[in-house]
Amino acid sequence: MTDAVLDQPMALAEEPIGRRHVAAAVVGNALEFYDFVTYTFFAVQIGAAFFPSHDPFVQQMSSLITFGVGFITRPIGALVIGRYGDRAGRKPAMMLSFGLMGVAILGLALTPSFAQIGIAAPVLVVIWRLVQGFALGGEVGPTTAYLIEAAPPGQRGLYGSLQYASQGFSSLVGGLVGVGLSATVGDAALGAWGWRLAFLIGALVLPWGLWLRRSLPETRHRTEVRTAAQPAAATLRGHGRIIALGLMITANGTIATYIFNNMTSYAQTTLKMAPGAALAASIVVGLTLIVFGLLGGALSDRIGRKPMMLWPRLLLMAAVVPGFTLLAAHPDHTTLLVVTGVLSTIAVLAGSTGITAVVESMHRDVRSLAFAGVYSTAVAVFGGTTQPIITWMVKATGNPVAPAWYLVGACAVGVVAILLLPESRPATAPGQPR
Repeated sequence: MTDAVLDQPMALAEEPIGRRHVAAAVVGNALEFYDFVTYTFFAVQIGAAFFPSHDPFVQQMSSLITFGVGFITRPIGALVIGRYGDRAGRKPAMMLSFGLMGVAILGLALTPSFAQIGIAAPVLVVIWRLVQGFALGGEVGPTTAYLIEAAPPGQRGLYGSLQYASQGFSSLVGGLVGVGLSATVGDAALGAWGWRLAFLIGALVLPWGLWLRRSLPETRHRTEVRTAAQPAAATLRGHGRIIALGLMITANGTIATYIFNNMTSYAQTTLKMAPGAALAASIVVGLTLIVFGLLGGALSDRIGRKPMMLWPRLLLMAAVVPGFTLLAAHPDHTTLLVVTGVLSTIAVLAGSTGITAVVESMHRDVRSLAFAGVYSTAVAVFGGTTQPIITWMVKATGNPVAPAWYLVGACAVGVVAILLLPESRPATAPGQPR
C-alpha cells in the first residue's frame, strides 16, 4: 500500500472510537500493572511465605530476585504479542495479553506457601512471574499504539499519557488495598494471607475487563497523517536510532519508576517503618502518576515533547539526593510522604511524555512491535534489577542515600538521549490545535 493511500481520510464505515473504548484499553492495562506492582508492595510478606530464611536480608533479596524473573520474559512477550498486534490488530493482541495475566494473577494468589508444599512453592511462583512478564511485555506495545491511534488531533500527548496514568491507578489502588488490609487484619494476618487477598481483589476485574475489550474497534488499519518526525520505512530498518534513543529514555524512566515503587519496601527495611505507614508511600506515587502524568502529556501537546522530557529530568537530578538525605535524617511518616510525593511528581512529568514521543516517532506498521521491544527490553534490564541493586547498594555502603545516586546516573543518560531525539509533536497549520 502506498503512502498516498495510507494518508487518505478515514473511511466513513469505520466505527468511531468513544471514551468507553479508550477506557477499555486503559482499564485492562491498569489491571495488568496492578498485578505486577502489587508484588513489589508485598515483597516482604511474599518473601516470608515462599522464601523463609533466618536472615531477613536474604529473604527480601530472594523475593526481589523472583520479582526480577518476571522481566526475563517481557521482551519475549513483546516480540510475540507485539508482532501479533501489528499483523492481526491491536484488539486481539490486547485480549491475549489480558487473558494470560488473568491466569497468572490467580495462580500467584492461590499458590500454597513453602511451609505447605516445600520447594514446589517458589518454583510455582517463578512460573507465574514468567507468565506475568510475558503478558505484560505484550500488553504495553499494542495498548500504547491503540491509545496514540485513537487520539483526536492535537491530543496524542494526553492520550499517550493514559498509559502512564493507568500505571499510577494501579499503584494507587494497590497501595489503598495494602493500607486497608494492614489496618483491618493487622500485620501478622497481612503476612499470613492478607497479601493474597490483594491479588484476588485485582482478579475480580478480569471478567469485566475481558467484556470491555471484546467491544473495541480496531485502530491498526485506520489512517493517519504522516509527519516528518516519523520514519518513512514500514519495516524496522531505519528505526535503529529511534530504538536506541528510546531505550535510553525508557531505561531512565524505568529506574525512576521502580525506585519510587520500592519506597514501601525501602521504608520498612531501611527506615524501619511499620508496613501500614510504609504502604502509604505507594498511594502518593499512584496519585502523582495519575495527576501529573496526565498533566505532563497535556502540556506536551502545547509546548512540545522535548521540553516536557528535559526540564523535569534536570530538576530531578538536582533534587533527588537532597530528598533522600532529608528522608534518611528524618525517617518519619510525614517526611516519607512529602519526599516521595515531590520527587515522584517531578519524575512523572518527564516520564509520561517519553512514551508518546517514542511511539509517535515510529511508523504505525511496526510501532506495536518496536515500542513493545524498546519498553520491555529497557524494563527487563533495568526494572528487574533496580530494586535488588539499590537494596544491595544500601547494604554494601551502609548509606541510605545510595538509591538517589543511582537515579542521578540514570537521569544523565536520559538527558543525553532527549537532546538527540527529534521533536515528534506533529506540526499543524497556524492557528490550529496541535
